[in-house]
Amino acid sequence: MAIRPIFKAILVPPYFERKDIDFPFFNGFSLQQKQRSIQSLHNTYHELFPDSKVLEISTKSKELIGTRLSAFNLQINMKSGRSYSVEQLFQSSKTFENGGPYTDLLAKRPKDAKRDSRLYNSGKLIRFELGNLMFELEPKTYFYNWLYINALDRNPELSKAILDYDSFSDIEFNPQKSLNCQAEAAAIYVGLCLAGKIDEALANKEDFLRTVYQSNKDAKTTVNDQMNITDLLGGNCR
Repeated sequence: MAIRPIFKAILVPPYFERKDIDFPFFNGFSLQQKQRSIQSLHNTYHELFPDSKVLEISTKSKELIGTRLSAFNLQINMKSGRSYSVEQLFQSSKTFENGGPYTDLLAKRPKDAKRDSRLYNSGKLIRFELGNLMFELEPKTYFYNWLYINALDRNPELSKAILDYDSFSDIEFNPQKSLNCQAEAAAIYVGLCLAGKIDEALANKEDFLRTVYQSNKDAKTTVNDQMNITDLLGGNCR
């Protein structure tokens, strides 16, 4: 047995509910074993919530949309004409007390970027920097969710298809070891869309913070805080 979360979209902040599901888990690293565990997780969830429509978001998903929505595969087009995955942008934005951001990670494969030794030996993580935008570490999932949701919203095909689902899992995510989860970000996106708040949330990073996290920061808002991801990146929009 194991416990893994499933994230359900809701219509009010924070736009998701986390359901911790105790389910029969199949040990092993093979794709077959991972998919057996996913099916077991979903079957248990459906017993509790029979009307739910749940999607696994990871490279282990049986559904093509689920693999395409993985942070390793979900792409954002840059103004330079190049495109990068959410994972590459996330890892290359990390800034530490002794180094970073390591923008050369954009040239590595997403899995290799995530494993780069500098991310583990450059001291304490102090913030994220993406172009001229800077993100503090609190709320802890702020930057990752902002980045993932912007990437999803800028992909018309995926942003439409994901609305067929209301709950999301990621079999690789263990909340005891990690903070950020693509399934959580997906649930927030669907919740924002269904609540009619997606455009408000994505107007700029401060509006995202207020809309999703209900933060009422008293700090002075800078010009960079008012920037939209469009000011940095190119590509499709809804």
